[in-house]
Amino acid sequence: MLSEKILEVNDLGVNFHIQDRVIPAVDGVSFSLSKGETLGLVGESGCGKSVTALSIIGLLQTPPARIVRGEILFKGENLLAKNAEEMRKIRGKDISMIFQEPMTSLNPVFTIGQQISEVIMQHQELSKKEALIKTIDMLKLVRIPLPEKVIRQYPHQLSGGMRQRVMIAIALACNPELLIADEPTTALDVTVEAQILELINELKDRMKSAVIMISHDLAVISDIADKVAVMYSGRIVEYADVRSIFNEPKHPYTRGLLEAVPDINMEKGQRLKEIKGVVPRPDEIKEGCRFKTRCDCAGKDCMIKEPPLLKVGTNYVRCWNCA
Repeated sequence: MLSEKILEVNDLGVNFHIQDRVIPAVDGVSFSLSKGETLGLVGESGCGKSVTALSIIGLLQTPPARIVRGEILFKGENLLAKNAEEMRKIRGKDISMIFQEPMTSLNPVFTIGQQISEVIMQHQELSKKEALIKTIDMLKLVRIPLPEKVIRQYPHQLSGGMRQRVMIAIALACNPELLIADEPTTALDVTVEAQILELINELKDRMKSAVIMISHDLAVISDIADKVAVMYSGRIVEYADVRSIFNEPKHPYTRGLLEAVPDINMEKGQRLKEIKGVVPRPDEIKEGCRFKTRCDCAGKDCMIKEPPLLKVGTNYVRCWNCA
């Protein structure tokens, strides 16, 4: 029996209109996600990961952003065809997001209890008292000690790890079917990071939610993802299951990312491998492969024609030399 497909992103295109320039931030991105599955979205800063996520949840600032093509199907319904009021009903209830920096995402003038209760009352027919009881239950679920005390505290009174747990409690308060986590462990130390990832995995399994995990940290993705989409300059350049990506990477960019990860077996004084150059500005790309200026195996075709996403073994790869 095939697993139930919950999300399909088809040929998504997002431009930013800044003064007289049009900058293509996301260009032809497509992927799908089934119930209970985790997709890892990886790549360098500025490659379009967060813009893709904000497009799904309907939080792109327009202007300057504009979705110019494609469709985002959530349980068969195109989210791009819905108005602001319809998206407000979906956001927080059916689709939730854990943001990168909880200190700027939480409101500093409201208590933790008020902020979680507000989400619960907005999407569920519960009284203020019932919502507060559920708020305490959610804080217990994300393993926050003394929740009866925490609901009366403000964000600045909590540690970074505790604030991130609060963000997870808010995101999961209404049992969403799709959870988007945008770099949820970036500002945390290694121990707290491991606890947060374990928590997200545990709650995903308990609630059978689908998860999009956005990260530039490949170690995080290897621990939590079922499928991986590698993004570069607004495009997906490789898409496969997590084992294929880490054991048999095809695209030169994917291989470069993996080779840049520190290895415990490295000899003293041995330098890490690096990908030469920098990501080109999206509005500077005129023709050919977007990775051509940084690739050691770029050929004539790479300079003049952009490769399509082709199936190579079990992977989908955007590279002429892998075809």
